[in-house]
Amino acid sequence: MPLSKIKEAARLILDRCGSHADMAVILGSGLGGFSDRVKDAVEIPYSEIPGFPVSSVQGHAGRLFSGTVRGKKIIVLSGRAHHYEGFSPEELVFPVRALKFCGVKILIITNAAGGINRTFSPGDLMAVSDHINLMGFNPLRGGNIGEIGARFPDMSFAYSKRLRELFREAAAGSGAEIREGVYLALSGPSYETPAEIRALAALGADAVGMSTVPEVIAAVHAGMEVFAVSCITNLAAGISSSPLSHEEVEETGERVKEKFSRIMEDFIGRIAL
Repeated sequence: MPLSKIKEAARLILDRCGSHADMAVILGSGLGGFSDRVKDAVEIPYSEIPGFPVSSVQGHAGRLFSGTVRGKKIIVLSGRAHHYEGFSPEELVFPVRALKFCGVKILIITNAAGGINRTFSPGDLMAVSDHINLMGFNPLRGGNIGEIGARFPDMSFAYSKRLRELFREAAAGSGAEIREGVYLALSGPSYETPAEIRALAALGADAVGMSTVPEVIAAVHAGMEVFAVSCITNLAAGISSSPLSHEEVEETGERVKEKFSRIMEDFIGRIAL
């Protein structure tokens, strides 16, 4: 995607929102309710932002909110596009790159994920400490855009330890226990087979999903500090005795949305910019 198109999207966002934002949040399946916590919000449909991909998946609103949370200027992206919908890697990370030119330095990413770790239960929140990319692509493939970042970004510390500790403190204040683990990304859209889940567990994955990793790679490339959290919405195939469905994902998201939103708001309030 040309740099000029990325900057065009950022200009529109800034023109509508009035100022830069230091932080941004990307909300995954069933977690869009957090956008209600944004004060004095300006709302922009993705369809009005040049270059923004618009998801067709239920539970992804496809709207940008700009306002404040706990007095901090923030942009919230309610919903994301997915590779399985037919979007290219470059399209998937376009919003993250536009956020860079909106001044964003801290990116918070959320997702719904299947629990592989057998100690997890539906409704648990897992702070991501690392990831395994089995999506079959890297969004940085192709010509590097030097104005965004270096050709070979280091992924050793992709997930900020500082932010994970602050999230754990916020959760403790709400009486919630936070899990921590490795998120593994596949391209989807079919759910995994029991044999695949056994293989992924052997690789060291604690949760599996169909998003997040491209955005994290793009954010690290752009020099952002990254935090990601998975809502464990279901147990993975072979662990759960029930068939998997997107309805279960949305139902669990609905059940935990108040807890999730409360912790997220407290977490954002604790972040020193």
